[in-house]
Amino acid sequence: MRHCVFILALLRILTTLTYAQTPAPPLNEPADLTECIQYALQNQPNVRRALIDQEITERTVRSALAAWYPQIGFGYNLQHFLKLPVTLIPDQATGERRPVALGARNTSAFQFTLNQNIFSRDLLLANRTAEVYRAQATQTTASNKIDVVVNVSRAFYDLITTQWQVTILDQDIARLLRSQQDTRNQYESGLVDKTDVQRATIALNNARAQLKQYREQVGSKYQTLKQFMGYPPTAGLAVEYDTLQLANEVLLDTSQVVNPQNRIEYQLLQTQGQLLDANVLYNKQAYLPTVAAIANYNFLYQNNDFSQLYSRSFPNSLIGVTLGVPIFQGGRRVQEIRRAELQVRRLQWDLAALTSAVDAEYAQALADYKGNLANYNALRENLLLAQDVYRILSLQYRAGIKAYLDVVIAEADLRTARLSVYNALYQVLASKLEVQRALGTIRF
Repeated sequence: MRHCVFILALLRILTTLTYAQTPAPPLNEPADLTECIQYALQNQPNVRRALIDQEITERTVRSALAAWYPQIGFGYNLQHFLKLPVTLIPDQATGERRPVALGARNTSAFQFTLNQNIFSRDLLLANRTAEVYRAQATQTTASNKIDVVVNVSRAFYDLITTQWQVTILDQDIARLLRSQQDTRNQYESGLVDKTDVQRATIALNNARAQLKQYREQVGSKYQTLKQFMGYPPTAGLAVEYDTLQLANEVLLDTSQVVNPQNRIEYQLLQTQGQLLDANVLYNKQAYLPTVAAIANYNFLYQNNDFSQLYSRSFPNSLIGVTLGVPIFQGGRRVQEIRRAELQVRRLQWDLAALTSAVDAEYAQALADYKGNLANYNALRENLLLAQDVYRILSLQYRAGIKAYLDVVIAEADLRTARLSVYNALYQVLASKLEVQRALGTIRF
C-alpha cells in the first residue's frame, strides 16, 4: 500500500512539472490581431511571471494572516548528566548549608506548546494591508498585459504592412515584366530606342532588389511578433487581416480629455500610497502592547537507569498570558514615524510628476497621431493622382506622344506612393496606440 501511495505521489509531481514546462501549442489556423493578443495574454513570459508573482503575493498575505490562528508546536529532548548539578541545602539539625546533588542522570521530555496571539500591531498591519497587496499584484499584472497588447499590436501592424508592400512589389514586377517585353518587342521592330529597353530593365532590377529586402524583413518581423506573443520560435505562424477594417480603425476621438487616474501607473502609485499610510499608522502604534495566550503540556521522564527512563512519567502543564509593553526605545519610534511620513510626502510628489508626464505624453502622442493621420490622407490622395498620371502617360507613350522615360518615372512614383501609403497607415495605427496608452484606455 505504501508503494502505491509513493508511486501515485511521484506521478503527480512529474505530471505537474511536465505541465509547467510544456510550451503552449502553436496556432493551427491563421490568426487575426485579436487572436494574437489573446494568445500573448496567456503565454507571454512577462504576463506569466506577473501571474506567478500575483500568486506569490496571495501566499504571502495568507502566511501573514495565519499568525491569528493558534500556533501549536511539539518539542522533544533527551539529556544525560555526566555530573549532576549541586545545590546548597540547609541541614535540618545544624542549619548549615551542605552541597547536595539533585535530579536524575537521565532526563527526557515531550513538550506540547500552544500560542494564541490576542493583540499585536504586526497582525493589525497584516489585516489592514492584505487587500491592498492583492490589489497591487493585480495592477502589476494589468500593467504587463497593457504592454503586451501594445507591443503585439505594433508588431502585428508592422508585419502586415510589410506583407502588403511585398504584394505591391510582386504586382509591380509583373507589370514591369510586361512593360519590358513590350519595349523589347518595339525595339526589335525599330519603334523605340535601345535606351528604353535598358530603362525598363533597370526599373525591373530595382523592383526585384527592393522585393528581396521586404521579403527578408517579413521573416524577421514574424520572429518579433512571436517574441511579443510568447510564441514558440520554431513553430509556424500565419496571420490574417482585413485591409478595409484596418483602414477604418485609423479614426480616433481626439476630443477626449486625459485623466491621469485612468493610467495604471497612477493607480499603482495610489496603491503604494495606501501601503505607506498603513506604515505610518503602524509606526504610530509602536507603543501598543503585545498580548498572547500560552499553554504548555509536558511529559517529563527521569531515571538514573537509562533502560528504565521511559518507565514512568512526571507530566506537568500550565496556561498563562504574556504581555509585552515597549517602554523606551531610544527615540526609535519617533524617527520611524518621521521617516514614514516623509515617504508619504515623497509619493505625493511622485503623483504630481506623473500627472505632468501624462499630460505631456498625451499631448505628444496626440500631435503625432494628428500629423500621421494628415500625412496618411495626403498620401492616399497622392496615390490616386499617381495612378491617374501613370495611366495617362502609358497611353501617351503607346500613342508616341511621350518618351519612355516619362513612363518609367511615373511608374516609380506610383510604386513609391503605394508603398508610402501603407507605411503611413502603420504610423497612424502605431500612434493611435500611443494615444490610447496615454489616455489609459487600452483594454484586454
